[in-house]
Amino acid sequence: MTMLTESMTFIIPGELNAASPPEKRGIRRDHVKLLSIDRKTGRSEHTSFYRIDQYLKEGDLLVLNNSRTIPAILKGSLKRSFHTIEDAVEVRLAHRKNGWVWEALIVSEKMKKGDRLVFSDFLAAEIIFLDAKKPLQTITFNLKGTDLWNAIYQLGEPVRYEYVKLPWELEYYQTVYASVPGSVEMPSAGRAFSWELLFRLQEKGVKIAYLQLHTGLSYYLDDKWKPDPSGNHEEYFIPEKTLQSVLKAKSAGGRVIAVGTTVVRALETAAITRNLKGWTNLYVHSDFKLNMTNGIITGLHEPEASHLDMLSAFLPKEKLFKAYHEAVRENYLWHEFGDMNLIV
Repeated sequence: MTMLTESMTFIIPGELNAASPPEKRGIRRDHVKLLSIDRKTGRSEHTSFYRIDQYLKEGDLLVLNNSRTIPAILKGSLKRSFHTIEDAVEVRLAHRKNGWVWEALIVSEKMKKGDRLVFSDFLAAEIIFLDAKKPLQTITFNLKGTDLWNAIYQLGEPVRYEYVKLPWELEYYQTVYASVPGSVEMPSAGRAFSWELLFRLQEKGVKIAYLQLHTGLSYYLDDKWKPDPSGNHEEYFIPEKTLQSVLKAKSAGGRVIAVGTTVVRALETAAITRNLKGWTNLYVHSDFKLNMTNGIITGLHEPEASHLDMLSAFLPKEKLFKAYHEAVRENYLWHEFGDMNLIV
């Protein structure tokens, strides 16, 4: 197996990194660009996302991830016994293990097991497992359940990377249909959908179904931590109703189109494990046989991103490479606030 990201190289000019939401650029969220690629021919078409109904037909099923983005960055102090070790420590939540335990990226070189992270007079956490050879550590909060969620929403801020210069409000990191809190980074493939567009698709006979996959951190702020797709465990849940919608669409000859790489991972994991909920570290690549999904709606991915390996399961790398070069020439925007790609 050869990773596509080892051979597919291209340069994204700095001005093509979307630094602001479309709404702040003067356009509606469903008016971003759309690069449509035909799986059979590799032919590309350039249009606007609100015209995606031209590429979908009655009987198709869109599966969306309705996980809601949380403000996953917490800032506080690092304490040992009664002493302050560091006044300003950033903590990036990565994966929720249960109602009060999380894996997190702790931006500190002084931390030790047993240290406390104090975020406010009502929220604190203890480092209960630490491994210097790994980027993520395990912390347990002094609150749990709804109380912990409320504290995180009160104190936290959304994860953003260097290409996003301004601290946009949390609502800009949500899809319109997001309802179940849990993702530390936005499931951004669905961001371009408006309710108006979803209703128009349903009027055409396109079916809609939902699942949840809570996204983890995609980057650990240090290049020494190389991304490992098989090491990325994310929690998912597929309602029985959604599974039945998928099976019904496939039996009737319709296409199941995943809105995002998260949906592909959840559906294809369920096909392998026969489990509708759990944790997945599924790595989809060019040699992977897709069982549940016929197409994908996604953003544009960086050369080193494992998401490109997933796209090569839908489209031969030569055709994908050609389409991405077209996207650069046509000034498509990358990342969570950028333009969109349909492969079907």
